[in-house]
Amino acid sequence: MGEATVAVPLWAWAAVGAVIAVMLAVDVLSHRDNHVIGLREALLWSAVWVGAGLLFGLVVWFGLGGDPAIAYYSGYLLEKALSVDNVFVFALLFGYFRVPDGYQHKVLFWGVVGALGFRLLFIFAGAELLERLTWAGVVLGAFLIWTGWRLAVRGEPDVAPDRNPVVRLFRRVVPTDARYHGDRFTARVDGRRVATLLLVTLVAIEATDIVFAIDSVAAILAITTNTFLLWTATAFAVLGLRSLYFCLAGLLRHFAYLRYGLALVLAFAGAKLILAETPVGKLPIWLTLAVVVLSLAASIGASVVAARRPRAAG
Repeated sequence: MGEATVAVPLWAWAAVGAVIAVMLAVDVLSHRDNHVIGLREALLWSAVWVGAGLLFGLVVWFGLGGDPAIAYYSGYLLEKALSVDNVFVFALLFGYFRVPDGYQHKVLFWGVVGALGFRLLFIFAGAELLERLTWAGVVLGAFLIWTGWRLAVRGEPDVAPDRNPVVRLFRRVVPTDARYHGDRFTARVDGRRVATLLLVTLVAIEATDIVFAIDSVAAILAITTNTFLLWTATAFAVLGLRSLYFCLAGLLRHFAYLRYGLALVLAFAGAKLILAETPVGKLPIWLTLAVVVLSLAASIGASVVAARRPRAAG
């Protein structure tokens, strides 16, 4: 039985939703004092989130079968890899708005909640399009190939908030104060309620994440159109974004060739979607997993070697 044809009961959706809600509650309660998150704590939480994602894959394996589990793991790894770009953008936005370290986790928490909502919407819309319109796969495939080319050629995304139409519209419509008022998103200034700079930062993060959500959902649709597998793989990958940020924000500049690996993964996903609409048909799931793993491993390895060369020469 293919992973796309697996029927998932409603109670399974409810159970996963409850687990995610509990994990989010534990996370926010653990950081309600706005303390600065160090590397050790970030690594611990990253291990928790990654462990939860891998453990759920085993649940899929024993509950639904091998093919759905491989599809889940492929989607999880792909989404996790693509989230590295999110981390880099988060770092740029926090630097642009000069967000105090103690408030960054709160912004990321609500940013992740919004990211989950956007991805859930795009997953159902994208899966429905692929099921109903035969040419949708070709369009999505071409979009992913173009996205991969853009990432390889242009590199870092332009995230200047002053040029972001959503942020500009928000500032124009909602009264804002260009200051921080503790960890509050709104404050009362001169007798009226205004948005603080922390809320403007959150809007900027949500606006840029919509673009990443479109890219990542389009890529994961190349693996499977089963909405349960799509949603769970995406959710468990995105839930670890906050911890991943605090682990990698200071290290990303050392991965000089990582974007080429991500670009290759996106281009392969696009080609896979296009080939599915030709006599070639769908490529096997294991091939997708192999391409993702090898592309990322090669690009990270090349980055590490390149980073060591100057020190070796010195």
